Amino acid sequence: MKATQRTTRQSPYKMRLVVDQIRGKNVNEALGLLKFSKKHAAKQIEKTLNSAVANAEYKAREENESIDVDTLYIKRIVVNEGPKLKRFMPAAQGRATPIRKRTSHVEIVLAARGEGR
Repeated sequence: MKATQRTTRQSPYKMRLVVDQIRGKNVNEALGLLKFSKKHAAKQIEKTLNSAVANAEYKAREENESIDVDTLYIKRIVVNEGPKLKRFMPAAQGRATPIRKRTSHVEIVLAARGEGR
């Protein structure tokens, strides 16, 4: 029960500020926090979390098992650095200064509360 989002146009530092708030929480509680967060990263993480929940439901359906979404919690959530977009900005006296537009990879792993922790 896992979902990943690759090359999100947001720096990993800013994404980790949001991720640290929801690590280890129940899925419903985490979605509530993300919904009312003012950070742009919260929208991206919310999409990935919804995808992870949908993946869990799909996997349970494939294996003919029942799953209660209320028992799911965030077992592991990681934000890694993605490729940087390298750009240049004009500077004084004909120079150019480099700009690194950072990207992130978000990985979320869910588990049910009874599966061991």
